[in-house]
Amino acid sequence: MNCKITRNAAKVLKKELDKEENKQLKVRVLVTHAHGDHAHYGMDLDTPQENDVVVATDKDIDVILDPNEPLLDGVKIDYLYFPEEGFVITNPSKGNHGDH
Repeated sequence: MNCKITRNAAKVLKKELDKEENKQLKVRVLVTHAHGDHAHYGMDLDTPQENDVVVATDKDIDVILDPNEPLLDGVKIDYLYFPEEGFVITNPSKGNHGDH
C-alpha cells in the first residue's frame, strides 16, 4: 500500500505527533463514505490494530491503513490554507481528485 504526504501536511502533522500525549500514536487514514468509484476520507491519530498496515512515508511519518480497503491504496494527504484551512485527503491513483 502507498501513501503520500505533502510538505504542508507533514509540518502540521509533525507538530501534532510531537506532543507528549501523542508520542505513541500514528496517523490513521480511513474511508468515511464510499460510493461508486470514489470515497470520502477521514483522518485520526491512533495505534495500529492487528490487521492494519503501517506505511512509511518520505516525510518520516507512518500512516495506518486498512489493507482490506482498496480505496486507501495511493491516498494523498495535503494541507491547504486557501480557500479554507485544513487537511484534504484524495486518491489520485483511483481517480479521486477532491470533493465534489
